Amino acid sequence: MIRALYLKILSCMMVVIFPAALFATDQPAAMLYSHGTALLNGGSISRSSAIFSGDLVETSVDSAANINASGSIVLILHESLVKYQGNAVELEHGDVAISTSKAMATRAGDVTVSPAASVWTEFEVRDVDGTVQIAARKGDLTIIDDNGTTTLAQGQETTRDETQSQSQDDAKKKKKRKAAGAAPAAGTGGLLSSPWTIGISGGLILGATIWVFHQSPIPVSPVQ
Repeated sequence: MIRALYLKILSCMMVVIFPAALFATDQPAAMLYSHGTALLNGGSISRSSAIFSGDLVETSVDSAANINASGSIVLILHESLVKYQGNAVELEHGDVAISTSKAMATRAGDVTVSPAASVWTEFEVRDVDGTVQIAARKGDLTIIDDNGTTTLAQGQETTRDETQSQSQDDAKKKKKRKAAGAAPAAGTGGLLSSPWTIGISGGLILGATIWVFHQSPIPVSPVQ
């Protein structure tokens, strides 16, 4: 009789636990919001959509998008192609601005940019023609590439080659581009401070910070 009672209790638990587990796997890892026409895995979205790890987001010349995840927001600027990876994003080309309390990283080719500490951090990454531009807006950053690991202090900017495993012809082309007017290796100027970035990111980051504050169990500081 005890065995029968045990099996009955176990069966009831299975009925409750299994559907709950299946339901949890269907929950979106984050939400994507478009501002203008944006593509999710090649299909257009009207305003918002759930987004999962591995999904690809593309913006046009007159659109932008933002990904809201627990403790993080990713602002995808115009003419950008980004793959969402849950705890990171892969920047194929274009510009992204990250605000995170969960150490969300950005990868552009062989370059990985992440917060140096698990505190509220804001940074921007731009990948155009194989040159990666990085700006640390709030908090220090850790940059990993083929040359090793370096730290970029808050308020500083720097550039990296997307990949070191390039042909000599590619290297010469990049040198010509840099000679034509590339940004300095490190500084405090307006590397990524385009009117588009300032106009859109200002409002989105403020609203997203409020959203993240309510979603994240980790206390975050307000945007300054």
